[in-house]
Amino acid sequence: MAGPSHGPASFWTQANALLRKNLTFQKRNMRTNILLVCYPALLCILIVVFQHVYDNVIKHAKKCDPTTNPNCPTPEIPITPPLLQVPRSPYRAVRTDFYPFNDLPDESCRRNGSCPATILLTGNNHSLGEILAGTMITSSLNTSQIMTSYNDLASVAANVLGSSSMPPQDLIPLKFLDEIIYLVQRQCTNNFLTNVVDLEMAYDFLNSNKNNFNMSIWYNSTYGQTGDNVLLRIPRSVNLASNAYLHFLQGPGTQILFEFVKDMQQRTVFPNLDIASLVGPLFFTWVVLQLFPVALKSLVYEKQQKLRIMMKMHGLGDGPYWMISYLYFLFVSLIYMLVFVASGALLEMWVMVMELYPGFSLYRGLYEFAQYAQLDGGMRWEDLNDSENGMKEVLIIMFVDWLVVLFVAYGIDRVVSPGSGVRRRKSQNSQKKPLLSFWKPSLQSKDSTLNVQMDKADVNQEREKVDQLLHESSTSHAIVCDNLQKIYPESDGNPEKLAVQGLYLTVPRGECFGMLGPNGAGKTSFINMMIGLTKPTTGTAFVQGLDIRTHMNEIYTNMGVCPQHDLLWETLTGREHLLFYGRLKNLKGSALTQAVEESLKSLNLFHGGVANKQAGKYSGGMKRRLSVAISLIGDPRVVYMDEPSTGLDPASKNNLWNVVKNAKQDRAIILTTHSMEEAEFLCDRLGFFVDGSLQCIGNPKELKARYGGSYVFTITTSSDQEEEVENMVQHLAPSASKVYQLSGTQKFEIPKSEIRIADVFQVVETAKRKFTVFSWGLADTNMEDVFIKVSREARQSNALT
Repeated sequence: MAGPSHGPASFWTQANALLRKNLTFQKRNMRTNILLVCYPALLCILIVVFQHVYDNVIKHAKKCDPTTNPNCPTPEIPITPPLLQVPRSPYRAVRTDFYPFNDLPDESCRRNGSCPATILLTGNNHSLGEILAGTMITSSLNTSQIMTSYNDLASVAANVLGSSSMPPQDLIPLKFLDEIIYLVQRQCTNNFLTNVVDLEMAYDFLNSNKNNFNMSIWYNSTYGQTGDNVLLRIPRSVNLASNAYLHFLQGPGTQILFEFVKDMQQRTVFPNLDIASLVGPLFFTWVVLQLFPVALKSLVYEKQQKLRIMMKMHGLGDGPYWMISYLYFLFVSLIYMLVFVASGALLEMWVMVMELYPGFSLYRGLYEFAQYAQLDGGMRWEDLNDSENGMKEVLIIMFVDWLVVLFVAYGIDRVVSPGSGVRRRKSQNSQKKPLLSFWKPSLQSKDSTLNVQMDKADVNQEREKVDQLLHESSTSHAIVCDNLQKIYPESDGNPEKLAVQGLYLTVPRGECFGMLGPNGAGKTSFINMMIGLTKPTTGTAFVQGLDIRTHMNEIYTNMGVCPQHDLLWETLTGREHLLFYGRLKNLKGSALTQAVEESLKSLNLFHGGVANKQAGKYSGGMKRRLSVAISLIGDPRVVYMDEPSTGLDPASKNNLWNVVKNAKQDRAIILTTHSMEEAEFLCDRLGFFVDGSLQCIGNPKELKARYGGSYVFTITTSSDQEEEVENMVQHLAPSASKVYQLSGTQKFEIPKSEIRIADVFQVVETAKRKFTVFSWGLADTNMEDVFIKVSREARQSNALT
């Protein structure tokens, strides 16, 4: 099949093999990978499109004329005098049943529009309030002076002007004179321009004094308003109170002139909307979390299909696996996030930094991004030094988490074996040791095992051979099983199951040993212990002198496995599978190419493009042949084959048998099968397993001679002749026993020592003269008869015990 592997593969050789396999695997998913990487860019484009539609289609669906529509933005904002908030006459305070204050006017003033506005001043310091109220509203101009001085805003600023919150027309300052303007004074006067009244407003000076200025201003902005065209004239109110307090401290010569304001309508038909800021945290989460299922799917797929343990069985160490897996997904993540950041920078310029996520700090980072997304340009590199956001700490946590999670995952994998939950024991020394150095722990484990009754001479002989080999410093036997036992604990109300009990077995190099037995006998449990999928309950086994309990990693480098179910990557071809596993066995260059080609040709996977077809498109028989080729690539010293010919047609089965028969030279093969023909053709020795224990062991000829010292006589007649046929056989051979009877067909076992073949022919010819014989036959014992007889006797013995 292949030349020597020149020793176990190094760390970097294994890493190279895994990396090549991953790259080949991803080539089969190129379309999916491209879509995945482009996913962030697609989302960024969608956000830009939605923002454009909102800003240019929805928000400005109708053209806006600021001269006719007050909701349109004003192109130029001229300056205007600052005005006080003066309620319109219908909304000024009057005396009612609810407000029976004597200083309020009667409501009859509303009919002629003569209701004054009222100002309320409160505070803890009443004397201070009175002083401030006396200097808050003064006037040095009369109405005619206001008319002539209107263009001089500085002179108007020394007076107090007021206006309603709801101008009769537009806010546009050019129409300022269309409004009703009030010259606010402490005493009322009437003239043609204004109705000068007191202001309706409340000033609460709280705890103000000469060392402390603390004030609240109350005003009414809810009178009869419809939600449109309402202005709140607040700055002038604040200026009056501030000026009054300044006069109190510094005297009347000091004041703050409030010359003009630029009033601008704030309401628009549609508010400004930043879609990126609105969906930012959720958008980031969508993008980042897309990578998680990609990595998870790959790891779970390898675990579910048992490809992870399959790679370990062919020599792939934990170090190369986790290094390549980590670097591979890190590289994919970096490319993914680079596309994300680049797309955001080119399309919106509101995302400059985004890193990979560890869960607990993700949302904090997203929050910071969302805050900066509202600013022009988003978060920049220099913003990392901003103590207000804490993004630097988030990024440091993320970086540290990547390292920590890597080593935690590696540590967990070291403690729990993939695929089975086997807890590892710490290996004290990875170097090969004599079997004798492991013998005492093995003997100690025997004390805790069940006392298995072993009354079979061949089985006892095998046990004695194991004890002898354990005392030798070296041996040519590749496999030595010492009291191997597996007990599955009780669960879900089911009692504990003794799958393998007290197994002693030796398999030398160059031998193919066949494990035979009915379903549930324990064959697969035995194989699983030998390949490291499950841990022995007690006892142990040595492979090439290494203990399976502590040195499985070293055993994997010289082991090949053909599992019961095909463990293959569906998107890799047969050739790519063999290249990968060949590299794990340290094959390189021309030796690797030659080994792969020979494997493909020997198992009829070379012609017709089969070698370059993806394994997912293989038939069941082709997958089985590929699994056998994988188990033999790289010249392993020990090979386990669990029913290798299942699903093969007769021609392919015969070809596979020849391959296995040639491959057993200088290597040990343990094979399980239900085909007695296959066992007899391939196996040098056979062991029959029933109910977890070895019942007999020997080569096919020995077993047939031991359990087949009889002929099998089969005869078919009518049902009413069955008793006469049975009497005939008993007369021919008194020790004959009937083993089968159904509708006139009967089968008897006749000891060879009691009859001659000629006697059988003579008895049948005589019977034909008396009644009708439809068919009959006489056969020597075959392996199927041995299988049935051994299984029946073992179960009868177990039932009695």
